[in-house]
Amino acid sequence: MARVAGIFVCLLIVIMDVAAGILGLEAEIAQNKVKHLNLWIFECRKTSHDAYMLGLSAAVLLGLSHVIANLLGRCNCGCSRQESQKASFNRQLSVACLILTWLVVAVGLSMLVIGFMSNNRTHSSCGFSHHHFLSIGGILCFVHGLLCVIYYISATSFVD
Repeated sequence: MARVAGIFVCLLIVIMDVAAGILGLEAEIAQNKVKHLNLWIFECRKTSHDAYMLGLSAAVLLGLSHVIANLLGRCNCGCSRQESQKASFNRQLSVACLILTWLVVAVGLSMLVIGFMSNNRTHSSCGFSHHHFLSIGGILCFVHGLLCVIYYISATSFVD
């Protein structure tokens, strides 16, 4: 029964992260469809409501996926140096993946938020160009899904 639940949780996390990644990439495509004028690193462009909604949806899915993986992953991290040196490989792997998932979600959410907030305005905006924030955030959603699955499997299956 626990194995079926574990498979379900892993599938849920992967589906949410893949959907978030696809939405992030679609938001980048929608953003690139609006009229814009590039002058080196300075650009003027109209905002895209579609890019805003897709980017916001990607950010919400990424956040939910991260919360689910962390709540159900049950990390048993050792706090002392002696405990971490004596820990099994699975426990060390789960701690490493936990740290990496937090880094990836921080960068990925930041990229998605910067990307969709630049499309929040109702009029044209001019300023420094925002190069591919939505697509980078979308790609990091895929990386987050992979790391979360490794984390979940290693955190729930270690034997000391």
